[in-house]
Amino acid sequence: MGPTSRYGIHFAPPHIAKEDKARMKDGGIPCRGPAEYLAVFKKTVSVHEVFLQRLSSHPVLSKDHNFHIFLEYDQDLTVRRKNTKEMFGGFFKSMVKTADEVLYSGAKEVDEFFEQEKIFLVNYYNRIKDSTAKADKMTRSQKNVADDYIHISAALTSLSEEENTEVRKYLLKLAELYEKLRKVEARVASDEDLKLSELLRYYVLNIEAAKDLLYRRTKSLVDYENSNKALDKARLKSKDVKQAELHQQECCQKFEKLSASAKQELAGFKRRRVAAFRKNLIEMTELEIKHAKNNMAQLQSCIELFKNS
Repeated sequence: MGPTSRYGIHFAPPHIAKEDKARMKDGGIPCRGPAEYLAVFKKTVSVHEVFLQRLSSHPVLSKDHNFHIFLEYDQDLTVRRKNTKEMFGGFFKSMVKTADEVLYSGAKEVDEFFEQEKIFLVNYYNRIKDSTAKADKMTRSQKNVADDYIHISAALTSLSEEENTEVRKYLLKLAELYEKLRKVEARVASDEDLKLSELLRYYVLNIEAAKDLLYRRTKSLVDYENSNKALDKARLKSKDVKQAELHQQECCQKFEKLSASAKQELAGFKRRRVAAFRKNLIEMTELEIKHAKNNMAQLQSCIELFKNS
């Protein structure tokens, strides 16, 4: 039994390093210094950590031999890029899968649980994807605020060079204030990106994996129903009955195994996502409060300095 048939009854955790790299390249936020580089590095580490924790906690995937080799490997890993044949093969597989999804979308569901899960996942996917786009927009806006503070600080510094000593002192203090505020706003943006945007992006891929699992189950259901029809025809013609019976039993076992596994996977998916959103939203809120207090302290300090000057 190959890896596909062994693990086709589960949905593997998504690894979003490629999506994150493409997003950073196509419109993401370039690193302007050690602090922002560290923020990107922390996000990359967090993404890999979530992926590996999910694999290691999975009752089946955690026992995979290749996974254990990867964890215990103590040398540099060499990753080969896909060649043209492999890329086109993946493209055509995707096309065939999309066509199959359209074909199987009309299949009548026999289990109310899975019917409701399909409806939920479609709606949930659209909402999470929309929320991801809005979270990215919010993060970019926060970054723009930090960028504006750079220009304000630079303008104040430039202006101070043309003023007398007394006014120059105040302008330099204001320039220093905006530089400090810039650092805080940049941290706010990186925290929002790490705690919210990345979480939403991760669950967009998670939902896609769950939908793929339901698609495989529907395909198995159609195969099982077709095997029943084939068995009826074989019995009617009294031809190849034994072979048809064996095929029908094999399809039945595969469908029942997929259904049982899918119920467990979807129940675990619900528990994990509730816990993940609760954890990240609490952590993000605590960080936002911390940064707001830092901003307030910087402003109050500057005001007191001006009062006492």
